Amino acid sequence: MPHSITAFAPASVGNIGVGFDILGHTFAGAGDRATVRRIDAPEVRIAAIRGATVELPTQAERNTAGAALIALRDALALPYGFEIELDKGIPLGSGMGGSAASCVAALVAANALLDAPLDALALYPHAVTGEAVASGGRHGDNVGPMLLGGIVLATADRCVPVPVPREWHCVLVHPDAVLETRRAREALKGAYELKDFVAQSANLALVLAGCWRGDAALVRAGLADVLVEPRRAPLIAGFGAVKQAALDHGAMGASISGAGPSVFAWFETRDGAQAAGAAMQAAFAAAGFASEAYVSPIAGPAAQVIA
Repeated sequence: MPHSITAFAPASVGNIGVGFDILGHTFAGAGDRATVRRIDAPEVRIAAIRGATVELPTQAERNTAGAALIALRDALALPYGFEIELDKGIPLGSGMGGSAASCVAALVAANALLDAPLDALALYPHAVTGEAVASGGRHGDNVGPMLLGGIVLATADRCVPVPVPREWHCVLVHPDAVLETRRAREALKGAYELKDFVAQSANLALVLAGCWRGDAALVRAGLADVLVEPRRAPLIAGFGAVKQAALDHGAMGASISGAGPSVFAWFETRDGAQAAGAAMQAAFAAAGFASEAYVSPIAGPAAQVIA
């Protein structure tokens, strides 16, 4: 049994516009690392957090990684505990799944230290418990894809991988700005029209069918968020111009990544995604924000042990 394990969890695009709280995908590049040690004391400790731009809680029950490992310990009635060190590589409040990545990386590392490790799906409920500490709700659109890789339809009690052509790519542009998840969720309060729910359901169905069939035309027809994006867009300076820049470069669709302020767009080729990324960054610059662009296959990687 190794003394400690380090795992890496990639960043993610939550919601994918049309799948609020239930659909997401990972992308290569940014991510969080967690080093977990098995300790004799029957408790979970946060020993260190590095790379965060704001102070994060070190009380295990208030930290996404700590809460996830507490849930794992309780479910398995483990007689031992864990100590966690986190290295943040995803900006907080970015809409890139930063809180989820710490949670999943810690779970994957701790799982490798178990006498009988669980499969990735068995870790899902504990990941949802950890993510809820930061987001205030139990949803798996970030943790599900991080556990399995690629696109995942994540419901309350299951994760369904969604196939997608390997050549399809995503560009995600993160402006130098912070939008807290809880604030972004506050913007969603209020009444919605039934016709908008029907339209969103149709769009989600088109995107899922397009992914399964490898049919970009279906994705183009469906990748438009009529429920959440209109309420969150005013919170992101320059959003309209950034989205239009992606569409002008041939995107299948573009929207807010997670709670924002990052913006993502899907393309049929890597070259298309890279070209659009520069234009999207220029649009953010016109709004007064420097930004960073990431390009990745939509079928991004899963969390994994790295040391």
